[in-house]
Parts: sequence; C-alpha cells; structure tokens
Amino acid sequence: MISSLLLLMAAAFGAGIMNAVAGGGSFLTFPALVFTGVPSIVANASSTVALFPGSFASAWAYRDDFTRFEGVPFPALLAASLAGGLSGALLLLFTPQKAFDAVIPWLLAVATLAFAFGPQLAPRLRRIYRIGPKTVLAGQFLVAIYGGYFGGAVGILQLALYSLFGLTEIRSMNALKTLLTGCMNAVAVVCFVIAAKVWWLQTAVMLVAAVAGGYFGARYARKMNPRLVRIIIVAICVAMTVIFFLRA
Repeated sequence: MISSLLLLMAAAFGAGIMNAVAGGGSFLTFPALVFTGVPSIVANASSTVALFPGSFASAWAYRDDFTRFEGVPFPALLAASLAGGLSGALLLLFTPQKAFDAVIPWLLAVATLAFAFGPQLAPRLRRIYRIGPKTVLAGQFLVAIYGGYFGGAVGILQLALYSLFGLTEIRSMNALKTLLTGCMNAVAVVCFVIAAKVWWLQTAVMLVAAVAGGYFGARYARKMNPRLVRIIIVAICVAMTVIFFLRA
C-alpha cells in the first residue's frame, strides 16, 4: 500500500510539472492509478480531481502573463469551458465500464498524436486558415467536452485552437489555457464527487503532490529546455499508449 501511494505521489508531482510546462500530466496519473488497482472510470475521475487544483496553482504562477484577447470575451470562453466540462463529465459517468476500457487505448492514441504534432501543425494551418471568435468559442466547448470526459493533451488542443485564431504570445496562451483547463475540470470534479466515483485516499495524496508540481513547473518553466521536455513527455505518451493497447 505504501509503495502504491509513493508511486502515485511521484506520478502526480511529475504530472503537475508536465501540465504547467507543456501538458499531458494525465498520462502519468491515470496509468498510475490503473496500475495500482483502481478501476478505469474511477481512475479517470480521481485523476481529474487530483490534477485540477494544480491548474489553478499554475494559473496563479502565470498571473503576470494574462492579457486580454481581442475579439473573444473571457466570460464567453469561461462559459464554454464550464458547459463543455459538464457535458464531458456526464458522458463519462454514463459510459459503461467495459466500453470505456475498450476506448481508453484509442483516447490515449489521439491524445498522443495531438501532443506530438499539434504544435507543429497549428502554425502551418494558420497560414492557410484563420478562424473567428464564434468558431473559437465552439471549439473551446468541444475541447472542454473532451477535457471533462478524458482530458489527455487537452492543453495542447487549446493552444492549437488559439493559434488558429492568430494568437502567438505563448506565455499569455499558457496562462489562459491553464486557467480554463482548471475551470472545465472543476465542474467535472463536482459531477464525479456527487456520483461517488472518486477514491479519496489515492486522490488526496496525488492532489497535494500535483499542486506542488504545478507551482514548481510554472515557476521554473522558463529555465527548462522546452524541446527536451516535449521529447520526454511524448516518449511517456507513446509508452502508456502501447501498454494500454497491449492490456486491451
């Protein structure tokens, strides 16, 4: 039991750092929970509960980087994130366990591809295609549904969306991304808690570690080599995806 809790603490601390720097933290926490015997839907819900305060810790660390995005009101983005997060959480709760187990490897594969190639594809797409404020809001709602349901690489999807809108200041984009991710996860957390889909001992241990990792990652992100960080995270994503396909 102690070894399992230590594994969960290490995974959550690393996930907090990953989410603050580039995203993909659930690729550590979700498999760690499953590998320690937590059912997959409960693991997904518990991972979301454990990681969402870390998003707010990162957002607080990024507080000096927030800027107003012209043409897209923040209240509208917040509403889209909350509505989408709620929809995704409810979708997860009504998904049968066996069906979710079957779809997990494919969700991980999609998230891995988005994380690995999203940053490279978004600038190229921006040269030939630009989206307006209404499309941004619709896209944020769809991304938030995915975030409430599973959430792997949801930060990367948001950055790609903002990039297609024409935003280029990465610190401001990261600040907005971390805050909205926390908001969409917060409403999902309420659903998971009400539905009693959270294993609280494991979640509490991971939550504390994730907050520490999120704040540490946001504070020291500027000192990290972003290319090296991305390579490490992509390697983790690929490994977890392969493992879950083999388990299936």
